Amino acid sequence: MNLKNTALALCLTAALPGALLAQKNAPPAHPIPHIDHVFVIMMENHAYSEIFPNANAPFINSYAITVNSASNYYGVGHPSLTNYLETVGGSNFGVVNDNSPDWHNTTCVSNISLNAPALEGAPNICPIAGAGLDAATPAVDTTNEGSPDSPVYNDPYAPAQTVSETIADQLVAAGKTWKSYQENLPPYGADWVNNSDGLISNITAPEPGMPKLYAVKHNPFVYFKNIQDGTNPSLSLKQIVGFDRLWADIKGNSIPNFSYIVPNQCHDQHGRGASEMGTGCNVDQNDIAQGDAALKTIISTIKSAPFWSHGNNVIVTVWDENDYGTEPNQVVMLVDNNWGLHGVTSNVKYNHFSLLKSIEAGFNLPYLNHAADSTTPLMTDLFARH
Repeated sequence: MNLKNTALALCLTAALPGALLAQKNAPPAHPIPHIDHVFVIMMENHAYSEIFPNANAPFINSYAITVNSASNYYGVGHPSLTNYLETVGGSNFGVVNDNSPDWHNTTCVSNISLNAPALEGAPNICPIAGAGLDAATPAVDTTNEGSPDSPVYNDPYAPAQTVSETIADQLVAAGKTWKSYQENLPPYGADWVNNSDGLISNITAPEPGMPKLYAVKHNPFVYFKNIQDGTNPSLSLKQIVGFDRLWADIKGNSIPNFSYIVPNQCHDQHGRGASEMGTGCNVDQNDIAQGDAALKTIISTIKSAPFWSHGNNVIVTVWDENDYGTEPNQVVMLVDNNWGLHGVTSNVKYNHFSLLKSIEAGFNLPYLNHAADSTTPLMTDLFARH
């Protein structure tokens, strides 16, 4: 590098301190094949051993044999919301509860700016903004989904510097598109909606007894201040849509580069709190069967569309956490691509940070927050061309 280029690099470094936090490591050249479209389907609350084998999940068990699978993949922590945030932002952003957003609050201070985690029993989540320390992931969790008598075990992560960005910010900056598809989101949109059955929501009816098929805790993007503010139309609540748009976008060949697909709390195998979710959403093995049927519909619809055979496209199906299990937080993660190897089973230890890092590499984006950690491996075996 000559002196002129060195000086320019130093100027850019000084001008972009926030960018450097978000971009600790730029992706190396072609570690993972270029991706045109990725579909991330989020499922819920079941350990690896609860899905494989399971007679109530015939589609998942047969599908897994034909695609690439991770046999040593883990959620990061507990509860659900932290894992959803980690799949899209590489951090829990100081949030270790399932609370709803403190919508459009302009006076509160984000947990990462306070360097104080949002624990169980805390107020609703202040819109995530700024930079600071995220919350630690303890090796033995006795405060969230664990207890002193029945602890939950995780791989520990110390508090780390984090910036309030997600892959949506990165995609827009790179001129690409994204959407979060949320089943049973009401037609009037995501703003202020914490729970809904698709028409009735917390903003149209009293909370007690209201069906909670859509749950905001499974919609991580709405927790960020810039998404709530919507100053940039490409980074706004307009990109949070229902499944009616998913089917229309697939049929109309108008899918974004990044699709984050979240079935409702019956169809994602959540299975908890059935009395609140409506008839037919049970806590027994029926939740496995419903989720299996939902996945078959979603995946089959995507793969039968004309665009699937054009360019490099990938479907990732992943479970957020093993929920209240005391065993390590191992979950299922499947990679189905239209370009390369199939039938690969990887025993490399991966987690949600590895998933984010691999998708970022496929889009030639910098690595964000914990995805940039040197200890976070890329899923080169599961995304391999040959």
